[in-house]
Amino acid sequence: MSLRNDVLQGLTGPDGYFPIQVEKVRGFDVPVLTNRRKSLREFVEGCRSHGDREFLVLEDRRITHEQFVDLVAAEAAALHADHGITKGDRVGILAANSPDWVIAYFALVSAGAIVALYNGWWTPDEIGHATELTTPKLILGDEKRLARVPESTSVPLIDIDAERGRLQRDVGAHQLPTVELAEDDPVSIFFTSGTTGRSKGATATHRGLVGFVEIQMLNGAVRMMQAAAEAQAAGQPAPEPRIDPPIVMMTSPLFHVSGLSGSTLINMVAGGTLIFRTGRFDPAAGLRLVEKERITVWSLIGSMGPRVLDEAAKGLTDTSSLTNVGFGGAPVSPDLAQRVRDTLPTAAKNVGIGYGSSETVGVVASHGGADMRDRPEAAGWVLPTMQVEIRDDDGTVLADGENGHIMVKSAYTMLGYWNDDQATAETIDNDFWLDTGDIGRLEDEILTIDSRARDMILHNGENVYPIEVEYRIEDHPGVGEVAVYGLDDDLTGQIVAASVVPMTGVDLSAEELQTWVAKSLAPYKVPTSWDIRSERLPRNAAGKIVKDALSGQREFTAHED
Repeated sequence: MSLRNDVLQGLTGPDGYFPIQVEKVRGFDVPVLTNRRKSLREFVEGCRSHGDREFLVLEDRRITHEQFVDLVAAEAAALHADHGITKGDRVGILAANSPDWVIAYFALVSAGAIVALYNGWWTPDEIGHATELTTPKLILGDEKRLARVPESTSVPLIDIDAERGRLQRDVGAHQLPTVELAEDDPVSIFFTSGTTGRSKGATATHRGLVGFVEIQMLNGAVRMMQAAAEAQAAGQPAPEPRIDPPIVMMTSPLFHVSGLSGSTLINMVAGGTLIFRTGRFDPAAGLRLVEKERITVWSLIGSMGPRVLDEAAKGLTDTSSLTNVGFGGAPVSPDLAQRVRDTLPTAAKNVGIGYGSSETVGVVASHGGADMRDRPEAAGWVLPTMQVEIRDDDGTVLADGENGHIMVKSAYTMLGYWNDDQATAETIDNDFWLDTGDIGRLEDEILTIDSRARDMILHNGENVYPIEVEYRIEDHPGVGEVAVYGLDDDLTGQIVAASVVPMTGVDLSAEELQTWVAKSLAPYKVPTSWDIRSERLPRNAAGKIVKDALSGQREFTAHED
């Protein structure tokens, strides 16, 4: 811990590369980076410095960083000329991941518009709800998804594929918009996963999305310097820093913070390349793309992890280019993280996770490398400029090691839920602390997530945290996927239930799994209801398992990967 703090203080002190100071943001004193970008348009402008390095790739279409800036400028001019799009207008994007999604988004935000990031797997009813909530002036999308827009919707619809020529006309003849953009202007509406009730629109600012990237860059520098210091102390050569810009497999949805900021914005700064794919996710095809494009970074969302590892273990493709593998959508079990290290050895030192949400906008805690191996159950170190408290039900701050509600305070927190003051007030208190809805604990500045508060099971008066039981079940060598949840019971309040998907070709029984869990967990934590399934677990677009569908509390329609 002291070594990390020494490195961090050197980097963030007045003479460091990332000095931090306290400023007033939205009426509250919070730490921020002294030297920082002030809007997303600065990210676009910065792409010119990467010149002819490829940025957006989809099959044979390959767009350089320099060309990207000209395309954004052209589309911003066309949207203003043809549709009157200006600062403060809401515009929806309803499309699959693609270069044109990225171009449209940055054309809009460069002009000061607020982009409603529609979930690409939504039903007509969900699309209608988001449209009614945000009242967009226009919806940009692709043919497949625009076909789901309710016929009653009066908002103009623009097909970004069919209309590409018009939207991106006169490329090279325009400059980026010059409208003034403030750090705390709203820029994007991220819709919550909707695992309970209607989706709400978490409204992010320019400051929030910029902060996501710049704090991640600081965290990367801390890890690199910490690793070098540890190697020096052990008399070993320091790890060689990665010099070449990353080549990224774009699997995270762009309509979520992880895809937009964690992949796109970060690689606009790094001069990276984003490789897009089409159609349903196929692990074999994904691995072939890794081999063809020499992909270096891949975030395994939701059920992708076990499927990719099963396929990679066959040894049919060259995965040696992969040097960084991450996870998103849910906590990752120590067993799955170790499987990545064993199956993809070139990425073993850089397996990592991050913890955050649409509401926090910025990443709250991050884990990777040796730290993650030492504390595999944790979400990671609380990142610089992020403040975290653990509180009990009455709001009292708890001591280190005690489980409670995870509260976060930072400059990057959402403005609130769009057009929902009541939900905002229930989530952000008068002192600017945001209730994440998660249960966890702090130990020496390391955060561990034990459960979503709404997922916690109360069995015979005892709290059961599903993630603890899930980790134990995942340790079984024959288990591919698992979800643990509560089922109402007149006698005990709730019973512990588990849905399990075995590895390909493995037969599992409830008796075997029950015995396995009972070897290491208290009897009240052992599931008594087992659902052994042949199909994958239902997940939403963020990669989170929809437990309401498993428990029968909610109907669920599977989406395409």
